[in-house]
Amino acid sequence: MNTIVLTGGGTAGHVTPHIALIPSLKENGWDIRYIGSYQGIEKELITKEDIPYYGISSGKLRRYMSMQNLKDPFKVVKGFFDALKILKKLKPKVVFSKGGYVTVPVVLAANALKIPVIIHESDITPGLANKMAMKGAKIICVNFEETLQYVGDKGILTGTPIRKELFEGDKEKGNRLCNFKAKRPTLLMMGGSLGSVKINLVLRKALPVLLEKFNIIHICGKGNRDTSLLELEGYKQFEYVGKELPHLFAITDIMLSRAGANALSEIVALNIPSLLIPLSAAASRGDQILNAQSMKNKGYSEVLLEEQLSYETLIKKVEFIYKNKSQYKAAMQKDPQIKAIDKIIGAIGKYC
Repeated sequence: MNTIVLTGGGTAGHVTPHIALIPSLKENGWDIRYIGSYQGIEKELITKEDIPYYGISSGKLRRYMSMQNLKDPFKVVKGFFDALKILKKLKPKVVFSKGGYVTVPVVLAANALKIPVIIHESDITPGLANKMAMKGAKIICVNFEETLQYVGDKGILTGTPIRKELFEGDKEKGNRLCNFKAKRPTLLMMGGSLGSVKINLVLRKALPVLLEKFNIIHICGKGNRDTSLLELEGYKQFEYVGKELPHLFAITDIMLSRAGANALSEIVALNIPSLLIPLSAAASRGDQILNAQSMKNKGYSEVLLEEQLSYETLIKKVEFIYKNKSQYKAAMQKDPQIKAIDKIIGAIGKYC
């Protein structure tokens, strides 16, 4: 049996595409191993999938001045030797990297051992970790057609793998999970795996108005629930959602979301009209703004920049999207659906 090493971490967005690939990798006879950081979110998510997990030292790649920048290169060097030792032992046929700072030492170690590396880039412009890894990669899989201009001849348009179970939600279970009693359309807010404090606060301020028209599911991030609102009818808070997510999607009419690439792929595949509030350029490298603008240009979503986010603008945009939901659905239904899992498995299969 051929061995493949998966790597990626730092956020759930660097892990969930791996989880979507795992069933097909197993069906194609791959023995799967995972390399991530010692205690990152990737460890929790991957061990639940019963995949052998190997932790390594990792340092964060920062674009800003910090005293940690003096220490982290040493962590990356240690991570390189950690990964080198693991890869020598596992002898994989290929390494598949999803991005995140933990992948840099893994990809460098694979290059040193002449193990083929395939990279997946979800955002329009490559992240810093993937930029560092591209030179040694054999294939670069991309989610947006616009990304091909940044990756050269190695790039192939694959889309992002989406878990099959997301399409198998049960509306009855979704309503039961939320204990919704009134028959109103449902607004689902997702702020990413870490949540979003600013969006959480503005959404809660808008609840008296929005709850007149919508049931609201609020995935607010760990430690961000408001205990004073736990009994508010029509409003259900979750810190994090796992296996329940397909059932929540099944009852969702419109979404309020950040603009991470994985979330956008799910929005299009599930045909859900959405309001995107990308991370600001001040808090990120600006990739979510580009992702969101691409969605708006295609007629799939509306965009509200974080700097423009307020109680009033949120209500106005949500009401506008719901009123015009059919036009967003029609645009997404015309999207040329790429069979991402099949295309990526095909690329990996070249190294059997």
